[in-house]
Amino acid sequence: MVALCQFLPGPASSQTGIALGLFRAGYTGALAAWAGFTLPSAVALILFALGMTSYGDVMPSGVLHGLKVVAVAVVAQAVWGMARNLCPDIPRITVMTVATCFVLLVPSAWGQVGVIVIAAVTGLLLFKPQQTTVHDPLPVSIRRRVGFFWLTLFFVLLTGLPLLTTIFPNPTLLMVETFYRTGSLVFGGGHVVLPLLQAEVVPSGWVSNDTFLAGYGAAQAVPGPLFTFAAFLGASMNQVPSGWLGGLVCLLAIFAPSFLLIVGALPFWESLRRNTRTQAALQGINAAVVGLLLAALYQPVWTSAVLAPQDFGLALVALVALMFWKLPPWLVVVTSGVAGWLLSLAL
Repeated sequence: MVALCQFLPGPASSQTGIALGLFRAGYTGALAAWAGFTLPSAVALILFALGMTSYGDVMPSGVLHGLKVVAVAVVAQAVWGMARNLCPDIPRITVMTVATCFVLLVPSAWGQVGVIVIAAVTGLLLFKPQQTTVHDPLPVSIRRRVGFFWLTLFFVLLTGLPLLTTIFPNPTLLMVETFYRTGSLVFGGGHVVLPLLQAEVVPSGWVSNDTFLAGYGAAQAVPGPLFTFAAFLGASMNQVPSGWLGGLVCLLAIFAPSFLLIVGALPFWESLRRNTRTQAALQGINAAVVGLLLAALYQPVWTSAVLAPQDFGLALVALVALMFWKLPPWLVVVTSGVAGWLLSLAL
């Protein structure tokens, strides 16, 4: 089951919980498992967003800058860990490098989608699939035609929502389409949501780059899936809906693909994991998303946060604390915020 959730786009941890709830108590159990795993961090991030909106003028600027700097360390750690696991050989390192360069040269949301598609084709043509191991079949009670219905609904929404936003340019519908599409394209780990969302919400003016990075840093301090960062963004929107309603809309939209895919793919998983062509394409996709995250590490994370030597020093200390001292992320985030404030007073 974990292998299926890692295969599908979306947050593997949340999808595993959804599947466990589904096995235990059907669709109601799936919703309950998702809510229990997701809502605590989502509520915390919405409250943080509301606090920034209400008290941002009195909050020391050094604190927010410290949160931006700690994002450098968090993303650098994620890039290193993902590259070791997903790019272990020269062909996949090459795909990662090309993807990084392309996204830096063509910084757009559709450029990222194009990179993922090209990487899938490259993997299909060039990469050898990994050896499959024998597993016990999953206790799936969903019939194939039901799974086919959920998968069809997933693709109908993925292709239909952009058309609807063209015909009806409603702000709420635009938010739903953006976050649904993002949730459908995240392969390889939750941190990949960073470049995809940044390319959507910052250039459009929905959220400022400073707010985006400060929220991303704060998201590391709360438990739960990183996808709940969408709740922070929805609550921070410079348009209606925002606040609690905006947070809920974006949260549901970004997690909707996970529900549809896990329920739809379960009846077909035994066939999917024996399909060597699918595995080869996924190798190319995973290498490319590491490149997307590496590009995001430079632009906008590094260029927005590391503005002076003391910023580089703080980012380096935070990275060492995460990678080698193994300190809890929440402690590193809080300490970086305090350090940013103290540095702003001293310099």
